[in-house]
Amino acid sequence: MKHLRFGFITAPIVGALWMPIVVTTVSIAASFITGDPYRPSSLFSLIFWGGLIGAVLARFKFNDMILAVIALILTGATVAGLGPMVIEKGISIASILASVVMAASFVWSQQRYVSGMPWASLTRHEFEEVVIRFLTGAGYVFFTAIVLIPFFVMVMTSLKSQQALLANPLDFSLDLSKGMDLFRSYSELITDFNFGSYLYVSTIVSIATVLITLLFSIPGAYAVARLRFKGQAAFSRSILLIYMVPMIVLALPIYIAFSITGLRNSITGIVLIYPVTTIPVALYMLQGYFRGLPSEVEDAGLMDGLSRLAVIWKITLPLSLPALASVSLYVFMIAWNEFLLAFMLLDDPSKFTLTRGIASLNSSEIPRQHLMAGAVIATVPIMAIFLGLERFMTKGLTAGSVKG
Repeated sequence: MKHLRFGFITAPIVGALWMPIVVTTVSIAASFITGDPYRPSSLFSLIFWGGLIGAVLARFKFNDMILAVIALILTGATVAGLGPMVIEKGISIASILASVVMAASFVWSQQRYVSGMPWASLTRHEFEEVVIRFLTGAGYVFFTAIVLIPFFVMVMTSLKSQQALLANPLDFSLDLSKGMDLFRSYSELITDFNFGSYLYVSTIVSIATVLITLLFSIPGAYAVARLRFKGQAAFSRSILLIYMVPMIVLALPIYIAFSITGLRNSITGIVLIYPVTTIPVALYMLQGYFRGLPSEVEDAGLMDGLSRLAVIWKITLPLSLPALASVSLYVFMIAWNEFLLAFMLLDDPSKFTLTRGIASLNSSEIPRQHLMAGAVIATVPIMAIFLGLERFMTKGLTAGSVKG
């Protein structure tokens, strides 16, 4: 690795590796947004432009004005057909904007990677810093792309008409002149496919699952964390053993048992079986948090005459709100997104959960935009809840990780 510890070698290599990532990302985004085809140029062009600009930015220290000029030169080369990105449908305002975004994204991000890099030999720390910056940027781009691209395709498809999808299923541009008619698929889901009922059932089932899970997991986790009884250590270590058995293995016994007891095809049966899959993980999460709480506070409550249940209610639970919030959010997401049990146990459309209802849309008789609209309806609420309560989930998962 020592022969790479020179700025005049490291900078072009980083630039040559970073250019394909930027160009590919911008090409895909521009193609999705405009409907026009964009693609990376030849490998030689990518390496040439990436290495050249990477070397220049490492060799000379430029201000923002000079960086803008370099980005403008790269934009001009791209528009002229000599750059790292190919515009296949000719020059237009959209293609010029795509070229500007590509050039600016590469130049300013590459400047950050080589910022402070000596042109001559690099220390181990300087070399590792450049590598870490590059890998971090590549990781951000990769994971953002695998999350946003499917979601973008899903949303854009849900807003298309059947005629537009048949004409070009890969064209994700929108005709904004249609106004509210763009959301026709969503209104038809509610009026023609009973999606309002699916939302209602999923909400009730998910909330009931959270309440039942907390009802059993709070005292169970507290007992494992605070009380002393025979088999405590073995119980604590074996809480998650149920997840070693795949749910598909349990599907047939569950189906038979629910059919015999009359719980199949009922919301009650779903509410009873979902907590079975969530209680173990809730126990595991809460016991670690309870162990991290200072026991002296609870001992003081016991000395003041409170019962053990009163201590849990008045002292332990108020101190455990971050953990309870994170567990509730996690359990809610599991119940909201669960599909296998709902698909196996529910046949009556009036009792379908959201995931079961979306599966019923996966048919050649139902337009694809309705399926995508249903997926958006299922995704957006849980995404909004997660983003709104994410700080509680992070706090609850990390608290108590040092002790216990």
